Amino acid sequence: MTELGQNTDTHSGTPQGGILSPLLANIALSALDDHFQARWDEHKSGSDRLRHRQRGGATCRLVRYADDFVVLVNGEQRHLEHVQTETAAVLATVGLVLAPEKTRTCHIDEGFDFLGFHIQRHTQKGSTRQLVYSYPSKQSLKKIRWKVKQLTKGVTHQTADQLFNRLNRMLRGWAQYFRHGSSSAAYHNLQNYTWWRIWYWLRKKHPRTPGRTIIGRYYNGWTPEYNGVQLFSPTTMTIERYRYRGTRIQTPWNKPAAV
Repeated sequence: MTELGQNTDTHSGTPQGGILSPLLANIALSALDDHFQARWDEHKSGSDRLRHRQRGGATCRLVRYADDFVVLVNGEQRHLEHVQTETAAVLATVGLVLAPEKTRTCHIDEGFDFLGFHIQRHTQKGSTRQLVYSYPSKQSLKKIRWKVKQLTKGVTHQTADQLFNRLNRMLRGWAQYFRHGSSSAAYHNLQNYTWWRIWYWLRKKHPRTPGRTIIGRYYNGWTPEYNGVQLFSPTTMTIERYRYRGTRIQTPWNKPAAV
């Protein structure tokens, strides 16, 4: 399987070349949705698509969120190149062009980043099966670590419970976003990083206080806690991998039942 990663960050076809807002891009890119849906509907079933590929053809699917999208191509390199040209041609009909610096092609075994996730196929541990996994991307983990560092850097006038509340909102939101991926390793990485950042912050807040006294005042076991506010641990987030509800989500465009 070959995959064409298209992060449009699409640009207007006007002389100014201004970047369209995600809302306007979402409306304009409905043309891309229709195009790839029509290609998919050319084959009536999975066996029909399989026979098409056996005859040297390729099948593809579009995955899109606002102005970010990925075209998944089941075929060869020549099919990939054709789909990239085809995608650019469809966008041209609505006055858009792909941003070259944000458009890349790759194989599923190499993996690609999409909406904060890194999606890659590799062999399952303990077996010979090849599965597609989604992880928090390195860039996503780097960004959340940077935010944690900014909150625990320099300013020590706030109380520990105030800091924990600010961190908890941020950490819980990040962990909840990635709870449907293979995020256990990333959760442990973030928890370990945050724990040490809190420790350094407390030592700076109380430079003349012994470490044992700080632990007794601010820790419940090894979990930072103060005034009843406990620091959220990303590793406590329940991972529910690969949840899919697409066929069960109601939309206002459902066709009414025939009378």
